[in-house]
Amino acid sequence: MGGRSAVVVGGGIGGLAAAVALHRTGWDVVVLERAEEFTEVGAGLSLWPNAMRALVALGLADRVRAIGAVEAAGGVRDRTGRWLSRLDNAVIARRHGWPLLVVHRADLVRVLVEALPPSVPHPAAEVRAVRADGDAAVVEHRGGTVRADLVVGADGLRSAVRRSCWPEAREPGYSGCTAWRTITDPLPDPRPDGAVLWGRGERFGYTALPGGRFYCFAAAVVPEGGADEPGAVARRFADWPHPVPALLAAMPEDRLLRHDVHDLPPLSTFVRGRVVLLGDAAHAMDPMLGQGACQALEDAVTLADRLAATPDVDAALAAYDAERRPRTQAVVRRSARLAAVTRWTWPPAVAARDLAARLVPAALTLRAMAPVLDWTPPRSAEGVGL
Repeated sequence: MGGRSAVVVGGGIGGLAAAVALHRTGWDVVVLERAEEFTEVGAGLSLWPNAMRALVALGLADRVRAIGAVEAAGGVRDRTGRWLSRLDNAVIARRHGWPLLVVHRADLVRVLVEALPPSVPHPAAEVRAVRADGDAAVVEHRGGTVRADLVVGADGLRSAVRRSCWPEAREPGYSGCTAWRTITDPLPDPRPDGAVLWGRGERFGYTALPGGRFYCFAAAVVPEGGADEPGAVARRFADWPHPVPALLAAMPEDRLLRHDVHDLPPLSTFVRGRVVLLGDAAHAMDPMLGQGACQALEDAVTLADRLAATPDVDAALAAYDAERRPRTQAVVRRSARLAAVTRWTWPPAVAARDLAARLVPAALTLRAMAPVLDWTPPRSAEGVGL
């Protein structure tokens, strides 16, 4: 490697975005991914206006917009199908500059990989340990070792980088909720607006993707570590209101992903020497707000900008930590609070929750979202493709 060198551990959305951002600011970058290929299977994600601004800074917003879908409206419904709250996507776009966009994770990963030179991504390179080495860090992986000026830990909830360099950090804990995700086969038109339905200790959400498909996600309060018999999820939600049964019928069993939702206790810092964490490795959150990937994209842009602003790597990392840790941990707490009320099972509490949601004006809901959605990239990165 010539010039300043960085190793990004983890080839998901946050890691690849960090690699793109660092490469575009002159760093020599490699991405080490444990999987045999760079892809994500079987799920969608929401890109809110804050994430789209990060993609503008990466020079990729138009490409991502071309692979996504924009719905006219969405919101929350109760177990009977009655609307509790609605959000108009045109209003979101008018107030925040971008509408809510939904993409397939694998498509977004492909766009990010294609934005990198072929020499940067290294699949089948599982990282085993990271250690400090003066003003650098050494990464031990399946293929050997590599020394770099900077190591970016973007390897998710069970981060090997975090385990190596944050040995005092508490392990993630089960939230009490298990989630399922999938992409349906194409459904015929007319297609319903997206929504999340709240039940008693359960929720089911759906949102449109290009090509007539839907991204579906569900969650329920169940014991940790279980396994589903064939058809168990379809049976669980079979009597939920339209269009849930039609979505279940178009849901291939072999593409249904199950994972227990875990909370990551807050870290006191995202930086240790020349090692920095971003995305789920730093601040894994409940998917309730749809902000996991959005915050990882913000992390990536901010990290590269702070490093581009000064030759002092340590000062840049300290600035990144001071900026990103308070914001992301606030979003984690907000996601956790909202997810907690969807896990309620006592009927009077559920009825009070639904009544409160129905009485909150849509304008107030949008104003409450503004601190999350109004994020803009650092001034030096905004609109210039870093």
